[in-house]
Amino acid sequence: MPNAYQNMTDAQLDAAIADLEAQADDLRALNLKLDMARGKPSPEQTALSKPMLDLLTSDSDLSDQGVDADNYGAPDGLPSARALAAELLGVDAANVSVMGSSSLNIMYDCVEHGFVHGIAGEKPWCQQGVVKFLCPAPGYDRHFTVTESFGIQNVPVPMREDGPDMDVVREYVEKDATVKGIWCVPKYANPTGVTYSDDVVRAFAALRPAAPDFRIFWDNAYAVHTFEGEGDQLMNIFDAIAEQGGDKNLVYEFASTAKVTFPSSGMAWVTASPADMAELRRAFSAMRVSPEKISQLAHVKFLKDAAGVAEHMKRHAALVAPRFALVEEKLSAGLGEVGCATWTKPKGGYFVSFEGPRGSAKAIVELAKELGVTLTPAGAPWPYGRDPEDTNIRIAPTYPSLDELGQALDVFVVAVKLVSARLARSERA
Repeated sequence: MPNAYQNMTDAQLDAAIADLEAQADDLRALNLKLDMARGKPSPEQTALSKPMLDLLTSDSDLSDQGVDADNYGAPDGLPSARALAAELLGVDAANVSVMGSSSLNIMYDCVEHGFVHGIAGEKPWCQQGVVKFLCPAPGYDRHFTVTESFGIQNVPVPMREDGPDMDVVREYVEKDATVKGIWCVPKYANPTGVTYSDDVVRAFAALRPAAPDFRIFWDNAYAVHTFEGEGDQLMNIFDAIAEQGGDKNLVYEFASTAKVTFPSSGMAWVTASPADMAELRRAFSAMRVSPEKISQLAHVKFLKDAAGVAEHMKRHAALVAPRFALVEEKLSAGLGEVGCATWTKPKGGYFVSFEGPRGSAKAIVELAKELGVTLTPAGAPWPYGRDPEDTNIRIAPTYPSLDELGQALDVFVVAVKLVSARLARSERA
């Protein structure tokens, strides 16, 4: 359907462009320096966890169920930390390893293990010629960077409203043995905010990969990051596998406290089938002597259990929800009647996924930068930064203050309108 600018007469369109260019000039003169580029917790959010810093002192008992937190050992993490991670994911603590603060580091190590040493007794990927990873897109750019850094081919897969297009996934996974993995953010996906439906989760569990060394990289980064009501419910992928009467080696699941407490210091963990976990432990033993157990001890004292995490995340929600509400308010007021864009309305997570007119995203991001607002580079949510339609922009509203966010969104709306109007004009040339 044509947008408002496409429906204007030439005279009306020229007048609209002139007015928007005047608005842009006014914004440019303000010399703004605003940032909506990355999904970071705000200072108010990280402040919620500062009391944790007072829980351990020089007089504290630095032991956990007989394990010393102040010395080497326990490469899988403190017992209480593993129990907390297992409770949050709904898995057996025996199949959990808790490591440093970044789950992305663990994902990198898992890819490196497959690439250098091989998975499940298969040849290392570096000896297999062409190796591919499936990349639901729009998706998380840092995932794609990991596999790209190894020379693995990133293959985009369309995202739908209930998760990746499983017909496409199944076709690749079950018929192409060069496909070794797929990146997934199953709850409040980055950047779309989509939560995978039960049918999609069950479809993943039912996959019969052509490659024995294929693994699903299930990055459950936003498992507890709900900010609206009850939020979305995600089916446990291991329960879905169990429904089918098996415990097949198919999934590596990851999560962390990166946006629960401090991104710079926390806990990250991985879980998988017993056989896969045994293999990962052997693989990691060459480089892991001891995780950050003092940080783990502080975290379990602070968060305690899943109920404690839920209460803590309610305090996060009180800070995050107004920011997402402001995004909806500003975009609806500024663009709702123009008809040139759509955007997601997630119940959790850290992002809003925005779709502008075809061929607009790069121009919008560049113009917004010109006017003082830094956005995630256009195309970033796609492998190799190549959005085939040049329409998608990731909006990250959590870090700026509400006042700064409001200003940034006002700039963004003007940039979207002006680029859309200019595109409508170019169509008539």
